[in-house]
Amino acid sequence: YSLFMAYPMLDSVRLSLYEGTTGARTFVGFNNYVKLFTDEVISVRFWGAFKNTWKFFFFHMFLQNVLGMLFAVMLTNRTMKGRRFYQTVIFIPCTIAVMVTGYLFKLILNPVFSQDAFKSVGLDFLAYPWLGDEKTALNLISLVSVWQWAGIPTMMFVAGLQGISVDLLEASDIEGANSWQTFWHIKLPLIMPVVGMIAILTFVSNFNAFDIVYAMATPNGAPNYSTDLIGSLFYRYGVAGEHPIGIPMPGVGAAISTSVFFMLLLGVIPTLRATQGKE
Repeated sequence: YSLFMAYPMLDSVRLSLYEGTTGARTFVGFNNYVKLFTDEVISVRFWGAFKNTWKFFFFHMFLQNVLGMLFAVMLTNRTMKGRRFYQTVIFIPCTIAVMVTGYLFKLILNPVFSQDAFKSVGLDFLAYPWLGDEKTALNLISLVSVWQWAGIPTMMFVAGLQGISVDLLEASDIEGANSWQTFWHIKLPLIMPVVGMIAILTFVSNFNAFDIVYAMATPNGAPNYSTDLIGSLFYRYGVAGEHPIGIPMPGVGAAISTSVFFMLLLGVIPTLRATQGKE
């Protein structure tokens, strides 16, 4: 852990206090943070990516995880047939590489390639450049990501629900509780630690998301930075260099990652306190 997690994180904090590329770094103190939050170009990009990342997160938190809970409740229904089959179908997208998923949906959503197929089944309205419209691009990318990763919270919720004592569920049946009452008053309170852990994993993974945007849009968050996330912003400034100059700014990139780390702590710690350890 120290070698692969703690040291890179601490070194990132150190790097954020320097300016320049390898071999020509100058100590500048907190100047990179000042640039990040006050520079008329960098700060606009940062807060734009920050807002987009929250939107991306809300799609996953309130659509992916709610669907995961719904699927899990259905899959743990003792009267449901074919549960193994449906579990496999739901989880299969998670096994596909993100880049493959992204490029596949990029082709599907490109009207040049798909308009004939849509028209042949009477879905002409879908033949639209969704990824070229600032108003719809991030929404479509978020939905594709939700489709791919819904299987993860589903399996975690299934594991949590299967851990509930059968005696409690039978007692609720004897008392005349309906399915909704059993879920709301027995199942949900007992799996709150799982709910909290899934919320934290969703929060952290979404604020590190990059590959789906890279595959479906560009590292520049096209069109017009409307799909730019914190992950793609960090890639441009810290690794590849911002267009059109193309010169990386590792110090600014490290400042981005360090700032996001502390922002994540502000979300993770209260969630842990609110959900873990409840019986």
